[in-house]
Amino acid sequence: MKRVIVMGILTAMLITILGACGNTEGTKQSQEAQDMVSDSVKTESGETDVKNEARGNFYTVDTAISDVMDDPVFGDYGRLIFPVDDWYYSGDTLGDLHLTYYSNIDPDETVAITNYMKEHAVSGDTIFYDIYTVEEKAADPEKEDTGLFFFKGTPGERFAVCNAGGAFAYVGAMQDSFPHALELSKQGYNAFALIYRPGAQTACEDLARAIQFIFEHAEELEVNTESYSLWGGSAGARMAAWVGSYGTAAFGAGDYPQPATVIMQYTGLGEYSEGDPATFVTVGESDGIANWRVMKRRLDGMRALGIDTEFHSYPELGHGFGLGTGTVAEGWIDEAIAFWKRQMPDSTRKK
Repeated sequence: MKRVIVMGILTAMLITILGACGNTEGTKQSQEAQDMVSDSVKTESGETDVKNEARGNFYTVDTAISDVMDDPVFGDYGRLIFPVDDWYYSGDTLGDLHLTYYSNIDPDETVAITNYMKEHAVSGDTIFYDIYTVEEKAADPEKEDTGLFFFKGTPGERFAVCNAGGAFAYVGAMQDSFPHALELSKQGYNAFALIYRPGAQTACEDLARAIQFIFEHAEELEVNTESYSLWGGSAGARMAAWVGSYGTAAFGAGDYPQPATVIMQYTGLGEYSEGDPATFVTVGESDGIANWRVMKRRLDGMRALGIDTEFHSYPELGHGFGLGTGTVAEGWIDEAIAFWKRQMPDSTRKK
């Protein structure tokens, strides 16, 4: 049967996204005016339907990755939605996306994330913030490829910063931080996904700076800074643990409170100290990159020091499983959120 026949454009709506957020410097990206159109389509049976865009489904599994990155509604930050260095991903469409080191990428989740971003950008919401000023980026051009994608939850609720892995060579956000941040926002929490510079030191510096940015602009962002959490997978898990352990000042930012909770996925970090935050870990037992036994020993040692910990390992599961949709690990994020809530004061925890 023939596919639908486009009958014509019904309406065009001009949306101007303004780029300002209070008094923040270089934080809100200006966005070009968009002509959003809805096409009437007609099937062979003569029934009229509304195109995906009119329902907020701007992208599908067949949408080209380049079309998302180059979408004018995202302005300059569209290039940061996928790895800046295209060496680390393959596939031409959202449905074909593959990321180095990662498994179990869910195409429907990729589509949902990009549609969430566009829907909110079109609505005038700020979904991306620079963490460095124009002057700082001019002095160090590598800082151009940094920033925070914001998945807004309930105003006044606590925040989480999600850090993707990528072996400190690139940022695998579409599998390892965007899905987590979106899920957290659905549950009411304010979640940020950090795009950072490659390299362990610079990555931690960017995370520390991101925390500083959130604390400095908490009122404008409408986030509660108490009992915040740091999340990460693989290299991102190390970032969360290191900044959680050594503090933001150790990485060049201001001296801000320690996170209440660190959530770590699939990494083999063995070091710990008596001052570490409460820590939750998930890892696959068939992970050829991160040995689950290393993390088990780490958490056993932390628990012996009186630190609250929770450990989950999954048989026959490999590296980079993200939310674990469709795997034995599916649902782990709910357990992680429950663990985070346990670290909050009883009188203020989210019901």
